Amino acid sequence: MDDAGVVRVSDDLALVQTLDVFPPVVDDPYWFGRIAAANALSDVYAMGGVPVSAVNFVGYPMAELGGEPLTQILNGAFDALKEADCAMAGGHSIKDAEVKFGLAVVGTVHPDAIITNAGARPGDVLVLTKPLGMGCVTTALKNGAAETAHVDAAQRMMARLNRDAGEAMVAAGAHAATDVTGYGLIGHAWEMAAGSGTRLVIDAAAVPILEEALPYLLPQFTCGGSARNREFADGNAEVAETVEDRIRLALHDVQTSGGLLIAVPPETAESLVADLHTRGDIQAAVIGRVEAGEASLKVV
Repeated sequence: MDDAGVVRVSDDLALVQTLDVFPPVVDDPYWFGRIAAANALSDVYAMGGVPVSAVNFVGYPMAELGGEPLTQILNGAFDALKEADCAMAGGHSIKDAEVKFGLAVVGTVHPDAIITNAGARPGDVLVLTKPLGMGCVTTALKNGAAETAHVDAAQRMMARLNRDAGEAMVAAGAHAATDVTGYGLIGHAWEMAAGSGTRLVIDAAAVPILEEALPYLLPQFTCGGSARNREFADGNAEVAETVEDRIRLALHDVQTSGGLLIAVPPETAESLVADLHTRGDIQAAVIGRVEAGEASLKVV
C-alpha cells in the first residue's frame, strides 16, 4: 500500500515510479496543471526520492474547449516541474469528453535509503506537514459556494511542492512516511499502522486545518470520496466521541496534493518541525505518536 513503486537498478541506485491522473479540482487551468504536477511529484518525495523526469497524460475535448486551456494546464505543470528540477520528457494525449490530466514521474533513491509507509516504530512521533481541508474548499467551489480568496489559498497550498518536506524528513532520520491524498488523513494513517504493525494515536486538536477551509467543513461540502473515507474509518479506526464534527470532516477530507505524514524518532521531531517552518511549511505540527500493539488507529 505504498505511494510509489521502487525498482532496484544497481547496488546504489533505485528508481521510484508513480502515476497520477484526475479531472480538474479547480476552475483555473494553469493552477490545475500545477496542482496535478505537485500531486504526482509528491509520491516520489514521500519515498525519500528525488524526481528526475516526468511524462504527462491528457484527456481533452479540443473541439469544445479549444487549445488555450490546454496550453495553460501544460504551462502550470511545466512550472511545477521546473521548480522541482524535474524534466518534462513528453507525454500522450487522447480525445475525451471530460478533461483529465496527470503525470507519470520517475525519481531516484539509494536502495538503502527508501522510506516506506511500513517503517513506523513504537516511540516515534507523527508529524503532518500541510494543513487539511482542501477537499471541502474544492467541493464548495464546484457548488458555487466558495469565496475567491479561500479558493486562492487552497490552490497555493495544493500547488506547494513537498520537496522541502521530503528533504527535511530525510535529514531528520524519518522511519516512515506517506503523502496524504485521496484516502484522507485517517485512511493514510491506517495504511501506515497496518504496514508497520503498530498502533497510531492521533491528537485531533493538534491536526492543522487550513484557515480558509473552516467555513466549508460542513456535510454539504463533503464529496463522495470523503464520505467513503468515513465509512471505511468507521470499521477500521477508533475515533473518540469528544472529537467535534467539523474536525471529523477534516480528518476524512479527500486531499489533493496534501502534505506528508511522517513517523520520526522523538529526539528529532522538534528539530524537524522547526526545519519545516523555516522552509515554508508554516503549519507543520506534531499530531500524534506510534505505540506498540496490534495494527490499529486511534483518534483522541
